[in-house]
Amino acid sequence: MKIKYDLLKVEKNTKARRGKLSTNYGIYDTPMFMPVGTLANVKTLTPEELKEMRSGIILSNTYHLWLRPGEDIVASAGGLHKFMHYDGPILTDSGGFQVFSLAKNKKKDIIEEGVHFKSHLDGKKLFLTPELSIQIQNKLDSDIAMSFDECPPASASYEYLKNSVERTIRWAKRGKDVHSNPNQSLFGIVQGGAHEDLRKFSAIETVKLDFDGYSIGGVANDGESKEDMYKAIDYSIPYLPEHKPRYLMGVGEPIDLIEGVIRGVDLFDCVLPTRIARHGNAFTKFGKINIRNAKYKEDFSPIEKSCDCYTCKNYSKSYIRHLLVCDESLGGRLLSIHNIRFLIRLTEDLRRAIEEDNILDYRKQFIENYMGKNGNPLN
Repeated sequence: MKIKYDLLKVEKNTKARRGKLSTNYGIYDTPMFMPVGTLANVKTLTPEELKEMRSGIILSNTYHLWLRPGEDIVASAGGLHKFMHYDGPILTDSGGFQVFSLAKNKKKDIIEEGVHFKSHLDGKKLFLTPELSIQIQNKLDSDIAMSFDECPPASASYEYLKNSVERTIRWAKRGKDVHSNPNQSLFGIVQGGAHEDLRKFSAIETVKLDFDGYSIGGVANDGESKEDMYKAIDYSIPYLPEHKPRYLMGVGEPIDLIEGVIRGVDLFDCVLPTRIARHGNAFTKFGKINIRNAKYKEDFSPIEKSCDCYTCKNYSKSYIRHLLVCDESLGGRLLSIHNIRFLIRLTEDLRRAIEEDNILDYRKQFIENYMGKNGNPLN
């Protein structure tokens, strides 16, 4: 079935929304943070561990699965859910972000038909079109597929962004025309940089195509400021329908999740929690900390006493530091569990704040704890 979004409440002081998302694998609360499993695996973690963290939707990457193992192998396994043994909803991105980072000569490689680029694995020449991206996602059998869009850099000129937005809308229609999986929802993507007129135009024209949900893209490509990110949300949200989910792509900093929710976003994803975990970093309500730091050598307390994750209930900072220093993979696993659960707990807190109409007070207190009263990280 297609996903269905039910709006339950709008917080009285902001645009923050509390909702329910009905999927093929159950009903989930929003706002929601979605862990990223690029290669059909959230790095180092099992589906059972993700469920214990109360994960809902997780992400996989069309480009990477196209190259390895190939969409036909995944289809032969019974689709992505059976292939990776995850009995929850899965979203596949279009591969656009990876493809555009690999397209070297933007003027020659990005054409109306699609994008020429070289595989990051072996340098093989490849060509991805809006139609092929959707056809791959149809075979992967994810619950949500993403339209193929252009992801221009933050430094792109207004003229380039204007042409890019217009092309992305044409590509969205082409992808929608070939979408053929009746159990898969298809999202359109709003682009336009930090330009109000381009975001408005992109949102209105994309909504005309009547997708199952809408994403705000181009805020986590490379070099975008937080100010531009928030502008992109503010300029897009007013033109997106209330009865469909809104997804901010590639954003996972805790404060950005709060700001996105306040502006009316429902869904978020990012590789950040597992990426920083592999480098020994952990989210806490008092800012990020690096467990490799010598001051944790004899610290036998959990990462965060108030956290209910498996890591915090069973292991100390001292032990995790020992694992990291000894290059034991369990250290990164334990930090990944904590970091993902931290962001999921954050969205749970935000849902409560929406219910209680005090999300602005929650933001104030969170930022004061996370950044310090002077606006500087404490750790």
